[in-house]
Amino acid sequence: MNNRRDFLKTGSLMAGSMLFAELDAFATPAVKLPASNLIIMATNWGFKGNLVEFCAAAKKDGYDGIEVWVPGSDAEMKALSEAVGNAGLKLGLLAGGHDANPALHKKQFSDAIDRAISLRPIYINCHSGKDYFSFEDNAAMLTMTFKRSLESGIPIYHETHRGRMLFAAHVTKSFIDQFNSLKLTLDISHWCNVHESLLGDQPINVEAALARTHHIHARIGHAEGPQVNDPRAPEWKNEVKAHFDWWDKVVARKKAEGESITILTEFGPPNYLQTLPFTGQPVADQWAINKYMMETLRKRYS
Repeated sequence: MNNRRDFLKTGSLMAGSMLFAELDAFATPAVKLPASNLIIMATNWGFKGNLVEFCAAAKKDGYDGIEVWVPGSDAEMKALSEAVGNAGLKLGLLAGGHDANPALHKKQFSDAIDRAISLRPIYINCHSGKDYFSFEDNAAMLTMTFKRSLESGIPIYHETHRGRMLFAAHVTKSFIDQFNSLKLTLDISHWCNVHESLLGDQPINVEAALARTHHIHARIGHAEGPQVNDPRAPEWKNEVKAHFDWWDKVVARKKAEGESITILTEFGPPNYLQTLPFTGQPVADQWAINKYMMETLRKRYS
């Protein structure tokens, strides 16, 4: 019995060492930015506490700011502004529409952008349009955001997200070719899932997106899903390398341009995070993964 216990304990320790060694390899310095030019944000997606507790946790663990959905009421907007200010954090906001009718969707989207602008975030990240809207309907929403960004001076980015207008690499390229003002939030994990690959067969489309990226959602996807169960696990080393290779190019461009880069660590909770059958038990700790990603990004880029 003791031999069996020793074997299990040793095996567990070896597996843990291998797990942390894989992602540690990507903590090797790559493109070095001034510390102030690397801004890493925390997500409240899956956080169990209230807003004040979330801000306190993000600050304690070393994040520079938070990215959350723009609130829908004046009271919630006031509470968000106070919580962020009291914690000494930067604020990034998410905005979008949800209606299946393009005209109503655009109105919802426009109203959300206006609410977000009133809070003066450092950027607004958009879940823009729908994948089934026409090119013209989606284009009208982009044009609206370009105008709002120019008027307000606040950067507005559009996320490469499943279900939205930029859901696929080749579709995004068509918008890039049409609109010089289009700035992207790169969440390329979605495209790995949509195209069921690490995108090796679409270098032109991917490079075009990297050249327009100003904000990164740092989640690791794979051919069969938008999120690996734990990026520290050795079986995902090819996927992790592919994502860091993409991010390296964006950070290198930002350094050459003398600009800062914002990055959100966005590993999500169940059901993005896989669970055990019958129990619903998550297979990993979401907050711990995001914190580990944040620390790895800092070591690699600043």
